[in-house]
Amino acid sequence: MIFNHNIKYCIIVSLLLIVSTLKVIAGTDSLAVKENIKKGWNFGILPAVSFSTDLGFQYGGLVNAYNFGDGSRYPKYNHSLYLEISTTTKGNAVNRFFYDTDKFIKHCRFSVDATYMDDKALQFYGFNGNQSLYNSSFIDPQSADYKTRMFYGYSRKLFRFEPVLSGIVYHKLRWIAGVGIYRFIDGSVNVDNLNKGQSERNLLPNVPGLYDKYESWGLIASKEQNGGWFNHAILGLSYDTRDNEVNTMHGLCDEVLAGIAPVLLGNQTNSTKITIVHRQFITIVKNKLSFCYRLSWQGNEGDMPWYAKQILLKSYPSGDYSEGVGGSKTVRGILRYRLIGNDFAYGNFEFRYMFAHTKIMKQNFHLGLNTFYDAGIVTRFIPVDLSKVSQSDKATYFTDKTTDNLHQSVGLGLRVIMNENFVVAFEDGQALEKQDGVSGFYIILNYLF
Repeated sequence: MIFNHNIKYCIIVSLLLIVSTLKVIAGTDSLAVKENIKKGWNFGILPAVSFSTDLGFQYGGLVNAYNFGDGSRYPKYNHSLYLEISTTTKGNAVNRFFYDTDKFIKHCRFSVDATYMDDKALQFYGFNGNQSLYNSSFIDPQSADYKTRMFYGYSRKLFRFEPVLSGIVYHKLRWIAGVGIYRFIDGSVNVDNLNKGQSERNLLPNVPGLYDKYESWGLIASKEQNGGWFNHAILGLSYDTRDNEVNTMHGLCDEVLAGIAPVLLGNQTNSTKITIVHRQFITIVKNKLSFCYRLSWQGNEGDMPWYAKQILLKSYPSGDYSEGVGGSKTVRGILRYRLIGNDFAYGNFEFRYMFAHTKIMKQNFHLGLNTFYDAGIVTRFIPVDLSKVSQSDKATYFTDKTTDNLHQSVGLGLRVIMNENFVVAFEDGQALEKQDGVSGFYIILNYLF
């Protein structure tokens, strides 16, 4: 979630006060605190409360429950359950269930994600990164060039069901197999709905947004304009030597994945995704400081619908929004979903510093800071036919670039970690180019990778 600057700085000040308090509780030699071995069920609970002028009040919450059994494998758990239910007064909704275990099927890990999301104004900035121009004045009511706050938005409902199995091939090498079932329902922003109850000065003008223009120009094919199904079989291999999957200090995790989406699975066409991911964690000071990085590339082959190109192929379906390059899950600080292309790559580089360990109400808590540099790029463009676009619109919405530039950001983050698994992350990323926005402040779960 992204906040305005006043709210963001209030949150940062509050966090610094909390951190100072916890450091006092932890003592001067906080890293010497011995952890409690956790047994049975443990729960992490967070409310989901926010306000947006256009989307209204958000209310709901999430719970992440871990079962550590008799504690002999702590911090590794036997079962993990995640449930999130939230909505806004204008109808935005996230309903998500996630389950992960290696006890359900012998010698196998089983994860399953079932999600329904209703986004009244999901971000859309066009195709191919810097080939598409971004103009912040179009969404600024104070600007003479203002069009509508929803200019870079469209309506989307998404249902996702993704079960994934993995098992040992040899030692740290594992096989991965699963299915991803996606149903998209896309359309224009419903301005009349968002204008209900608004004051006169906050009313949204009913004008075409960029998504509507892409439809009228034929850049989004007519068969894709209302969404559709995208179902794929997931096959892959991983090599994982991490010391702790969630709060990692050293090791590496490499993956090669294929997502095969034939007509046989209910798709309109045949297509394939290929993803390669390399993650490495290097200890600099034991239990305190590490350098970590992730490099990822994804290619999309075949006649794949545009809305499926941004789905990030993954072996562990743990995130709510696991798609698009830009935002809290890929390149922090740049506009969410800024990069949509046939092929794309991104990288994350960060130092992680664990500065306090303590116990509160018999729960193990760790506090960590991180500083990061992120970057992403479209490595192969989606072909666009601009023959239906006027010269003035070409100059307004497109460049003549045939290759993309790096989209970069830097930032800082704070982690509050409970029992080595439940991680609440606060991160602030700053985009390095105006074409990628200004900044993003996020409150999410878990490390980025």
